[in-house]
Amino acid sequence: MPKVLISDKMSTKAIEVFKQRGLEVDFCPDLSVEELKAVIPEYDGIAIRSATTLTPDLIAAATKLKVIGRAGIGVDNVDISSASKQGVIVMNTPFGNTATTAEHAVALMLAAARHIPEATASTRGGKWEKSRFMGRELFNKTLGIIGTGNIGALVVERFQGLKMNVLAYDPFISKQRASEMGIKLAETLEQFWPKIDFLTVHTPLTAKTKHLVNADAFSQMKDGVVVVNCARGGIFDEAALYDALKSGKVYAAGLDVFEQEPAKENPLFELDNVVFTPHLGASTAEAQVNVAVQIAEQISDYLLNGTVQNALNIPAVSEAELPKLRPYLNLAARLGTTLGQLTEAGVKRIEVLYEGDVADLNLKPITNTILNSLLAPMLETVVNLVNAPIIAAERGIEVVESTSTQTLQGFTSLVTVTITTEKRERSISGVVVNNNLPRVVAVDQIPIDATPEGCLLFIANQDCPGLIGSLGTILGDAKINISNFHLGRIGIGGRAIAFINVDQDIPEPIMEQLLTIDAVLEAKLVRY
Repeated sequence: MPKVLISDKMSTKAIEVFKQRGLEVDFCPDLSVEELKAVIPEYDGIAIRSATTLTPDLIAAATKLKVIGRAGIGVDNVDISSASKQGVIVMNTPFGNTATTAEHAVALMLAAARHIPEATASTRGGKWEKSRFMGRELFNKTLGIIGTGNIGALVVERFQGLKMNVLAYDPFISKQRASEMGIKLAETLEQFWPKIDFLTVHTPLTAKTKHLVNADAFSQMKDGVVVVNCARGGIFDEAALYDALKSGKVYAAGLDVFEQEPAKENPLFELDNVVFTPHLGASTAEAQVNVAVQIAEQISDYLLNGTVQNALNIPAVSEAELPKLRPYLNLAARLGTTLGQLTEAGVKRIEVLYEGDVADLNLKPITNTILNSLLAPMLETVVNLVNAPIIAAERGIEVVESTSTQTLQGFTSLVTVTITTEKRERSISGVVVNNNLPRVVAVDQIPIDATPEGCLLFIANQDCPGLIGSLGTILGDAKINISNFHLGRIGIGGRAIAFINVDQDIPEPIMEQLLTIDAVLEAKLVRY
């Protein structure tokens, strides 16, 4: 029978599950790195939490290992790339601690609004300072929430129970889904910030969300807003938050996460109007049992039956299929990543059209890869090849897959992804060239021949003389090197696009400068 190692402290219920399923299990939560490296070759599976870090070196030593199971959401302590290369599935439990994290956000909001920690310390010290701890009421106020995925949706329900009005900003939720949740949607952050009395964030930390709540955001908010972060440190610009708390722009804050953790020193600790907890969002007895039981069941199901749940790194593909599918999985990831970063409004429909020889392949993992790469950077929950269709359905996004054995554009195979949002329809088409590399051959039906890699500047414009020179001058003055420049247009003077591969990120001020060029309609940076 398969043999599993539990290398971190977790509920003993996990041991019971493994034994009930007939697996051999060892519980060794205090192994040093050297000790773990010595014993890990014996095991088919390993269950971890956050204490064990599975580095490339440790994964390479795990010659029998088939599955890594993380009891919890975060997998920062697993080198997923190394695991994938070695054929090891990495699983997590994205739903085991959603309720407890949502509850913690509510607890921090109430504690901050009513000064509960400071009032507790004062009362314990023999004082009776009723007037000092005048608080803020949540009833009939507007809660602003960024991110309405698994955790965010539960947060909404709980604050609605407190009779709050909810305004959400989430580019990947449809108006229909928002209506079902009983919330209003803000199309832009500029519409969102001025209307909220309280703020909570439930989104992952990405390039787009880092310092999303910054000095400019605070300047647009009402005076006396109360803010909470139980998601990821870095979504709030802590320096800007410090200034806003000092000035009174922010009345109070509740923080469970920090830009640097463990947070043993932080200027925010000087302030009395902040409630702090040491990343306790998932720390309840019930949640710890839930994630332990779930990961034990998932590892057991895979090792005994080959069933994959909540996998983060590989599609459900047979060994015989993988060589043919791999180039199209790579293409799918690039198409989804590109389209996802070009899309800002709520997505209503995603259509994938397979034409030519590709239509005869196993298409589900390709479609799931498109959904995964499109949705993953925008959501606070972990999106993977298994749950991406479920997440899309939960958000009211219609996913349509269609095929044709012929292509109309002269390619032997063509994959086209079309997104319908609240504002527009946008499409991207791609092919796999002879060396199995992905190429983009059209955007919004405008033909182009471009390489989706590195940092890519996307420009939509009206075709006119001098545009290339203007773009090159701005980028050149900013010391940004162009490695490739691809152009496409409908016709002379018509709609046109450019895919410009650059050697580094383009700062936001330069992106804004590009938009000042008369012919430029859109300028966005896509990162692969």
